[in-house]
Amino acid sequence: MRVLIADDEPLSSLILEHALVEWGYEVISARDGDEAWSVLQGSEPPRMAVLDWMMPGRDGLNIIRGLRDPPRDPYTYLLLLTARSHHEDLIQAMEAGADDFLAKPFDPEELRVRLRAGRRIVELQEQLVAAREELRAQATHDSLTGVWNRGSILEAMARELERGEREKRPFSIAMADVDYFKSVNDRLGHQVGDVVLSEVARRMSARVRPYDMVGRYGGEEFLVVLPGCDSREAQRMVERLRAEVGMGILVNDQPAVYVTLSFGVSTFKPGSGLTCEKLLRSADGALYAAKDLGRNRAVTGT
Repeated sequence: MRVLIADDEPLSSLILEHALVEWGYEVISARDGDEAWSVLQGSEPPRMAVLDWMMPGRDGLNIIRGLRDPPRDPYTYLLLLTARSHHEDLIQAMEAGADDFLAKPFDPEELRVRLRAGRRIVELQEQLVAAREELRAQATHDSLTGVWNRGSILEAMARELERGEREKRPFSIAMADVDYFKSVNDRLGHQVGDVVLSEVARRMSARVRPYDMVGRYGGEEFLVVLPGCDSREAQRMVERLRAEVGMGILVNDQPAVYVTLSFGVSTFKPGSGLTCEKLLRSADGALYAAKDLGRNRAVTGT
């Protein structure tokens, strides 16, 4: 774990650095408060910092206040090191946002165990962040395919409709259905069917633009939201998706599984008065038309 040492006293800084390296930490040294502040404001700040209270430029207390108000992620564990040892100094440091306080001259063994405690706190915080992100993903993404779930993709479509009205620009949606998917399940089993659905979702997600959105609408149906696309551009996009998915899908050691997609496309135009419900109805109708025409094709709704 990387630790920042900020101490303007060369001997004290050298002792700290030597001890932390011996304990297995990767050390970054700063000669004054301004340099320490710059390190802590970087794109990948160290997760722990040992700050001297009194330094040229920003002092340790000023740095702590700047980091804690407003709170920021990732969390940095801050230990304030100082020759001040009065009870009032401890209170002032902790109220400013310090996680720990150690008086100079410090006992190396005491510093070691305090840093170990700080490391545990940082690691626990990382676990909490990971758990929070996992919960967020579970709430917004389909567990099988990893794309947006039905609720999230519908919310994304609603946001895009509001944005289209506000910015006077079109956007399109495409309903996609895996042709004859029931026969895949019947012939090869549901486990193979799950692999096929996941691969279809992966290929579509990889082929769309970074700001397009792919969601599982239900069963073997997907909904694709295409910001800024008029009907012609949307048609070109879904043809690329159709070609991408049409290539064989390998499932374990079995022969490649070939599936095709049918698409129904609907486009929002500013001022048209179309709602999300009408867009979906139009795309759904176009999808059924594509199936009636023989599947493996895209039809644009009216």
